Amino acid sequence: MYTKNINTHLTEIKDYFKAAISIDCVIFGFDENELKVLLIESDLKEYKGKWSLLGDIVHPDEDLETAAYRVLRERTGLEDVFMEQVQAFGGLNRHPAGRVVTIAYYSLVNIQHAELKTHHNELHWHAVKDIRQMAFDHKDILDTCYQRLQHKVLDQPVGFNLLPKKFSLRDLQNLYEAILDVKLDRRNFRKKFFAMDYLIDLNEEEQDVRHRPARLYKFNQDKYNLQHKKSLGF
Repeated sequence: MYTKNINTHLTEIKDYFKAAISIDCVIFGFDENELKVLLIESDLKEYKGKWSLLGDIVHPDEDLETAAYRVLRERTGLEDVFMEQVQAFGGLNRHPAGRVVTIAYYSLVNIQHAELKTHHNELHWHAVKDIRQMAFDHKDILDTCYQRLQHKVLDQPVGFNLLPKKFSLRDLQNLYEAILDVKLDRRNFRKKFFAMDYLIDLNEEEQDVRHRPARLYKFNQDKYNLQHKKSLGF
């Protein structure tokens, strides 16, 4: 049986190490009844005037998820947030500096809790529906993560991560309409959520609003976790 030592192996594959791995985070938020994404102005002359996702090269001493949370924490000040890996993007010419394979994550944050930290270029929330062009292949990454989110909210109640702890049914419906880009029937929407029994009536109403104050609710995470475990047979 033929064997080879590590030095021989490294010599054979040395060209395959001439590439970098990066993280790109699609950070979604919800504000003014719009689904938004946090973008930064590109600092590369090749993409002057265009916006890009928040990302960075993965450091030699960190794994992918650690790098993703680092990017999120450094730019928003948030740590304990929903985040999910989506897929890799490895187009040959996706980065002008050379071969860079990026791993896309999307996260859901409450905009009111985020404390944006700008270094040297602009950082802003943008309405997802208004974005047409971006730097690199970031529009493709954004679209892919947006599609993942649309499928996710139909299967799991992840959308509550975008809302404050106390919300009205109007807020909840506006959120789902913004994510799914559809107009939902008010009666059917509320009937569906009450049937799932994941909402806790706080016996409170909205304050300082121009319209008729609505009742406030919160998501029953403990009850959802228990029912989800039962559905998995635990």
